[in-house]
Amino acid sequence: MQDGRLFDKAPKSAAGVRTVSFPGELVDEITLHLEHYAAAGQDGHVFVGPQGGQLRRSNFRDDWVKARKDAGVTAELHIHDLRHTGNTLASTAGASTRELMTRMGHSSSRAALIYQHMTSDRDRAIADHLGAMIRDGGEDPSDSGDKGSART
Repeated sequence: MQDGRLFDKAPKSAAGVRTVSFPGELVDEITLHLEHYAAAGQDGHVFVGPQGGQLRRSNFRDDWVKARKDAGVTAELHIHDLRHTGNTLASTAGASTRELMTRMGHSSSRAALIYQHMTSDRDRAIADHLGAMIRDGGEDPSDSGDKGSART
């Protein structure tokens, strides 16, 4: 029975405990957020309520709507849409299904496949890459030619 108290619980699977890399271009913004809007310490929550406590579903909506308006976002955007956008962008950047699974903390590929949308930009990039392979006699133009080093 629930009595209204908040508690931390472990992720659904071991895949939920992970380290996720982010672009260096975000370091200043993330540092600012952690210094001013997150709970202190390594175990502190990254997102907290106005009084510094855990977020509650019941009062988060108003804060989210205000944050959207303050950011000039007029579309009906839900917090989970940010996760969807981030993972779709990671997929567009070339993340494999396994890499998306790891980034999202999922142990099955079902969820990762949701984020692997075919976009017209990616479709064009694939066609251009295939064209370059044809021009280069089947060789992958992105290979550096150095067979002793791994591509990353």
